[in-house]
Amino acid sequence: MDNCIFCKIVAGEIPSAKVYEDDKMLVFKDIEPKAKVHLLCVPKEHFAFLSEADDKRAALIGSMLQTVGAHYKEWGLEEGYRVVINQGENAGQTVMHLHMHLLGGEVLGW
Repeated sequence: MDNCIFCKIVAGEIPSAKVYEDDKMLVFKDIEPKAKVHLLCVPKEHFAFLSEADDKRAALIGSMLQTVGAHYKEWGLEEGYRVVINQGENAGQTVMHLHMHLLGGEVLGW
C-alpha cells in the first residue's frame, strides 16, 4: 500500500533498526519502546487483520512465530517475552499492517 509506513520500511524507503530479515518478514526495533526490548515483526506482504488470513497467510504467521522461536535469545529475550498482535484501533493497532510486538528484556507487568 502506498501510504503504509510498514510497507515503506519493508521496501527500504524509511530506515529502521533491523535485527532480522528474510524473504517473508522484517524484525526491527520499535521507535517508541514499551519495554527494554520492544521489537516489531512485520510480514512483507501487506494485510491488516488476522481475519484476512487465508491458508497462505496463516502459514506466513506460523513461519513468523517459528522465526521468533529460533532467534529470541539473540534478540535479548532469553529470560522470557510477550507476543502481542493488536487488532483494530480499540485494541491499540495504530498501523493497519499486521504485525507482532515482541516485548521483554525485563519483568513485564500486566
